[in-house]
Amino acid sequence: MVVPELKAWRAARPHVVRVARSVRPQLVRAVEAVKPPLVRAAGAVKPLVTRPSTVQFTAGSATLGLVVAATVVTAAGPWDSTGQRTAEREWAASQGRAGGADHGHVSGTSGKAPAPAPSAASVLTGLGGSVGAGPSPTEKALADVLGPLLDNAALGTERTAAVVDLATGKRLYGKGADDALTPASTTKIATAVAALTAAGADHRIATRTVLEPDSEKVVLVGGGDPTLTARKDAEGNASLRTLADRTARALKDRKTDEVTLSYDTSLYEGPDVHPIGLDNTNVARVTALMADEGRLDDTSSGTAKRTEEPAADAAKEFADLLKDRGIKTADPVPAKATDRAKSLAAVKSPPLSALVERMLTNSDNDIAEALARQTAVAAGEPASFKGGGTAIRKQLKKLGLPLKGAEFADGSGLDRADKLTADLLTALLAKAADPAHPELRAALTGLPVAGFTGTLSTRYAGQPGTGLVRAKTGTLTGVHTLAGTVVDTDGHLLAFAFLTASDPPTEPTATQKGLDALSSTLATCGCN
Repeated sequence: MVVPELKAWRAARPHVVRVARSVRPQLVRAVEAVKPPLVRAAGAVKPLVTRPSTVQFTAGSATLGLVVAATVVTAAGPWDSTGQRTAEREWAASQGRAGGADHGHVSGTSGKAPAPAPSAASVLTGLGGSVGAGPSPTEKALADVLGPLLDNAALGTERTAAVVDLATGKRLYGKGADDALTPASTTKIATAVAALTAAGADHRIATRTVLEPDSEKVVLVGGGDPTLTARKDAEGNASLRTLADRTARALKDRKTDEVTLSYDTSLYEGPDVHPIGLDNTNVARVTALMADEGRLDDTSSGTAKRTEEPAADAAKEFADLLKDRGIKTADPVPAKATDRAKSLAAVKSPPLSALVERMLTNSDNDIAEALARQTAVAAGEPASFKGGGTAIRKQLKKLGLPLKGAEFADGSGLDRADKLTADLLTALLAKAADPAHPELRAALTGLPVAGFTGTLSTRYAGQPGTGLVRAKTGTLTGVHTLAGTVVDTDGHLLAFAFLTASDPPTEPTATQKGLDALSSTLATCGCN
């Protein structure tokens, strides 16, 4: 029996992008490694496919020479507007037949993307044979190859590891897998799974305006959308300008051209300043109303200086937009909307699945903290740092995940009080691949691609895992972690988690290269 995904692949195969003639043979062999999961569609990978599977080869000039990568498009839906995932999404000139597609701009880099590759003979053979049917990697074989790499002094004084076969959920290898360490930003995997479980992949966050009865008092009500934007090009996000358009029209329909304006941030509770403090460029105040994450520059990801009052500034921007549309108003003040207020207008965020993808790809702390609070709101907990942590734990407990030793102090992983195990991280990834939980797919599809997207765009230079490893990074001073998925040479889709810590801190670049070597080894060892 031929599964639909395989039929789709066979139909699409003539259009698969052709790699450059000068591609080195060993890189071509690395591309071959991505072939098996397409046929394994009936297994653990199958629920990841919501459109015909696409294999893409992207090649271009870079400082280290010609790079080839192959990735599988695993889900449909909105894509990050910065082009973070263009390398996966494009059909690579399948229509124009002019060669490969470039990566698109990656936020935080020079912006010089590789040029499209020239056409060349296809490197893929037919998929008629049986693939991915060999034995899973064995514990001994994995220990033989991973053990020496984990002993690398560059990884620091503490290190834990786990490897799981996603088709069976069986742990294939563990080293201190039950020991809880500070996970840094790999915490975002837990936040993603919890938010998708509590609120649903299709949930959208609304920002509203309401009119108090028998008055001309308009209230801008924040719903906690971290991607709300005041920029001219909303790039698929909810727009404060669109909300001003709709609000102005609604007021003019009521023959009103002058109002008082206030703003409501009451959805969130407790302190709005992350424990790391305001004197940082990693996260803004966590408030139910903000525009462009309170950034004081034109970036949409990475570090940036933030406004000290994101809610007040967003409301002031909205007041100016209303004035531009013929609605007079004074400077806005904070106030809670009453239950009797009538709706004027609303805009909604992209679906939660898209927010999760963007959070994971860019390691976006503002989105992470917002999703922790959305989890709390959906679970009936206080929308605060503490309530978010409680809600995350409750959702993961519902899924039957191993929570021994786990602590959730925030949603982003910036707080060193967070504690996770390698077992939990791989269990989260396995749950997201489970056919019974298609709502969790974004926790996999948002993972950066080694050497190509997000926080992995500048890593894996010279490593065989380039284009084959997808993983969430985690970095704090003295803490480096990596958790994600990889396809081995026998076609098995594996989840892995590597956590390290050291006091005094290790040299970051060396530690990251050590982690990259571990995941790259999983892609190439076979290990059975």
